[in-house]
Amino acid sequence: MMKTDSTLEKILASGQLAVTSECGPPRGALPEKVKEKAEMLRGCVDAVNVTDNQTAMVRMSSLAACILIKQMGLNPLLQMVTRDRNRLAMQSEVLGAYSHGIDNMLCLSGDHPHFGDHPGAAAVHDIDSVQAVEMVKKMRDEGLFQGGQKIDGPPKMFIGAAANPFADPFELRVARLAKKVKAGVDFIQTQCIYNVDKFEKWMQGIVDRGLHEKVYILAGITPMKSVGMAKYMKNKVPGMDVPDELIKRIGGVPKENQAEEGIKMCLETIERLKTVKGVAGFHIMAIEWEHRVREIVERAGLLPRPTF
Repeated sequence: MMKTDSTLEKILASGQLAVTSECGPPRGALPEKVKEKAEMLRGCVDAVNVTDNQTAMVRMSSLAACILIKQMGLNPLLQMVTRDRNRLAMQSEVLGAYSHGIDNMLCLSGDHPHFGDHPGAAAVHDIDSVQAVEMVKKMRDEGLFQGGQKIDGPPKMFIGAAANPFADPFELRVARLAKKVKAGVDFIQTQCIYNVDKFEKWMQGIVDRGLHEKVYILAGITPMKSVGMAKYMKNKVPGMDVPDELIKRIGGVPKENQAEEGIKMCLETIERLKTVKGVAGFHIMAIEWEHRVREIVERAGLLPRPTF
């Protein structure tokens, strides 16, 4: 039974592979920047994630950028981190988003402030990402605020969360996902996948526990632009698993051909993941490379997108 009117949910429920992508808001009051990025994704993705002060750097609010994208006739996906708000602010933001017709969201913890441009900022974390999922589900399904009071006009959100199959200790990754499923999450977007063998092992653990029947899993895909980016991802980005042979492969082609090699590698990953049981779609995080998303989706055989 459908829980929401979300187009993303309809596509996933129909059994077709879903495609989502990402639009990082600008570090300024520049609505045209949001519109420019979102326009590149028109017609090639089912929902557009709008990040929420990613890497703990101040940006235009996710909600404001989502509203701009909604006004363009696209489907925004509100990201909300528990780092910056207490439960009052989070619930009020969910109501605000839904009142603008935004019906997809992702509940996240958020990167620690010391990674960003305000290292002295206090992290709120009044509740964690699992409790945030529970809270939004209660708002939607029971029409109640977390404090137990009745909501006049509950927000019918399609609720997502993130998962990192590669973080240590690997053995606890499936159990961590099970916790989010128990909290009531509808879909998961994963960390970028470069170590496909390890990802398949994680998916096997999910299938073994029957979790793939309770949650839609969108596999995270980020194309590599260069050998420099590959090395940076391996050495500087926490929780990322980039195998050495991948670095060797992209580094083995001339500099001017590395971007194309990166896209080829990303297409090979998509092809392989299409056959993995439990993978319900792809989340393409083409960081500041939004203009290549359509090409990736097209070359991966994922166009045209279904319409509802």
